[in-house]
Amino acid sequence: MLKIVHAPAPVLRKGVRQVKKIDKKIRELVYDMEETLIVQTDPEGVGLAAPQVGVDLAIFIIKPTPKSHTEVFINPKILEVKKIEDKPKVSSTKQDKEEDEIEGVKLEGCLSVPRFTIPVDRNSEVRVEYLDLNGEKQSKWFTGLKAIIVQHETDHLNGILFTQRVLEQKGRLYEEKNGELEKIS
Repeated sequence: MLKIVHAPAPVLRKGVRQVKKIDKKIRELVYDMEETLIVQTDPEGVGLAAPQVGVDLAIFIIKPTPKSHTEVFINPKILEVKKIEDKPKVSSTKQDKEEDEIEGVKLEGCLSVPRFTIPVDRNSEVRVEYLDLNGEKQSKWFTGLKAIIVQHETDHLNGILFTQRVLEQKGRLYEEKNGELEKIS
């Protein structure tokens, strides 16, 4: 298992190097990242980028639910985005909305910035080109929660933390205290 790097660690604010060859070392890193992501419970993680474990390579993984299959993205590029305002939000029930959204925007957290939850306005659909763990080139559309995770993890590869996104959007920061969200800005 790998150690999660927390802000303000420099590796989280710089860009990454492209993976030149998917070899045993890269496969071991991905396996270790998956093991690290799976054991995260407070908060539970849904994605993990290589910089979050101190490695400056263009790799991230996503696992939207504990039962989901882990998806691996190597050298990813977001090629196209769609923002559909009329599309239903990711949350579907009133209870989910109260827990997962504030002011209609999906809340995000980050393993590298623990205890902070932030509403970040993201695109509802993204098309990503990347290599899978077998070195096969993929080009896929992602929607809903997967689209949010892909954008969040891609930001990590570009040295952008979600706190920066919310400040760019003139949003508010929330901190978890005793199980409740408390506005801090």
